[in-house]
Amino acid sequence: MKFWFRLALISSCVWSAWAQPATPAQSNTPPTVDQGTVPQSALDAALFYQVLLGELNVRSGSPGSGFSFILDAARKTRDPALFQRAVDLALQSRSGESALQAAQAWKSAIPKATEANRYILQILLALNRVDEAGQALSVSILELPAAEQNAAIASVPRVFARVQDKKAAADTVEKALASALKQGSTAAAAWTTVGRMRREAGQLSLAVEATRQGYASDASATGPLILALSLASAAAAEMTPLLNQAMQGQVQPELRLGYARHLIGLPQQAQALRQLERLNAEHPSFADGWLVHGLLLQETGQLAQAEQKLRKHVELAQASQDKEVQSRLAEALMALAQMAQRQGQLPQAEQWLAQVPADADPIKLASRRADLLTQQGRMEEARQVLAQIKTTNAEQATRKTLVQSIWLRDNKRVDEAYNLLKRALNEQPQNTDLMSEMAMVNEKLKRFDEMESVLRELMERKPEDPQAFNALGYSLADRNIRLNEARQLITQALKLAPDDAYIQDSLGWVAFRQGQHAEALQILQAAYKARPDAEIAAHLGEVLWVMGQRQEAGAIWREGLLLKADNDTLVETMKRFQFKP
Repeated sequence: MKFWFRLALISSCVWSAWAQPATPAQSNTPPTVDQGTVPQSALDAALFYQVLLGELNVRSGSPGSGFSFILDAARKTRDPALFQRAVDLALQSRSGESALQAAQAWKSAIPKATEANRYILQILLALNRVDEAGQALSVSILELPAAEQNAAIASVPRVFARVQDKKAAADTVEKALASALKQGSTAAAAWTTVGRMRREAGQLSLAVEATRQGYASDASATGPLILALSLASAAAAEMTPLLNQAMQGQVQPELRLGYARHLIGLPQQAQALRQLERLNAEHPSFADGWLVHGLLLQETGQLAQAEQKLRKHVELAQASQDKEVQSRLAEALMALAQMAQRQGQLPQAEQWLAQVPADADPIKLASRRADLLTQQGRMEEARQVLAQIKTTNAEQATRKTLVQSIWLRDNKRVDEAYNLLKRALNEQPQNTDLMSEMAMVNEKLKRFDEMESVLRELMERKPEDPQAFNALGYSLADRNIRLNEARQLITQALKLAPDDAYIQDSLGWVAFRQGQHAEALQILQAAYKARPDAEIAAHLGEVLWVMGQRQEAGAIWREGLLLKADNDTLVETMKRFQFKP
């Protein structure tokens, strides 16, 4: 950001946490006012003329001269409004040094003027004088009423976000907050701010230590726990015990929901479900808790319970005046429609979709409607629903192409999907989402060389993304070729995403292809437990069948049918073994 633009920002910048004036002491005695007199101004005729002359200079295009007249008048009168006007004029003129001069003169003339110190801090940061800004920050915090200090401390990372040297900024802030770090009333907020800045500076161990210190200073404070959640993936060994301990007590519903989401991402669905059960019990009016609970139950195949939770969310969201809560109503309604559709309750599914708000994601809604029409055999209508999606930007256009391709691929119109993607990739040849879908389409078309070429390119472009490694490894295993290479690819994918059940399924499948049946069974059972899925059920059932456990295989396949009756892999597997559910 250019220096002058930073200064322009300062002239309009207000720190909401620090901009609130101290609440004046309340009194039942009305002030005594002499109705026959007018309050005296510090501006005499000469000074009034001087201010007027300054403003005329500004209007005539001589802001420097105008600034000097007004700053001199401010010094003589000690009027805060004139000091602020001088600072604003300097900022508008893009003169950082003049603005700093005016703010410092203001502070010198009126030592208790907290607004002056806020300007000094902002101007010093714009001038990249970070050490001096730290001193101003320390003074600003100490000047605030005790009730306002924590909010001000929490705003510090945003204020220092412009500083390019993140480590220097973190060092400066920790030094400036030295006093706040030692006081019981501010320690949790101060350590949280230090931890946030250490995290942004890439100093993970220092961020972790700050989190611990903040939690130790006040176990009921939300700041350290929010910070712990943000560090949980990168520092699981240190943050998991802290979070587990905190969640045993009472915490804000948003925090427990955040922890549940963290567990879902691991994935640790069973633990997440326990947290969500507690959340619903302790905060029955917290709509988002019911939504996440319902979606997780749906994902794990517990449809009756999922419907109950999602219905509760719909009830709360429709009655809420909170726009953010209402914005998530569509997600619950579409999930309910999907579950009703899977259970053959097509009229009920249509009723749920009819309630989706008009401002819902048009691509998600169209995809759900197309899926319902497809199940009713209304194929052309389904395709038209997708084709008629209106997009407003390139990201939406890509998503539209992807949902169209997936629908075509799922409905045996793979050649059309290939042509659609080919056109899209001609316009966006670097789009990795389109490339991933093209790889899947190529596999369906048995264009394995082209598929492998696309996946190899994806591995080069996104070496930290496990999906391309997994896709190629699974394809090789499924075709029962180059099995050692397949295992290497899948193992690499697992290193990148060790808790991904689908990659675990691939590893189990390649182990089965290599004749390692006991290993395959163990891996697939764990994958299916972590994520009940029709495709994983197909593989697990086949391993059980081949190992002579045919009754168990049949039970797994039947469960798979309940999850997704039209899964190609599952249907083909049962047909190959002549199994009739």
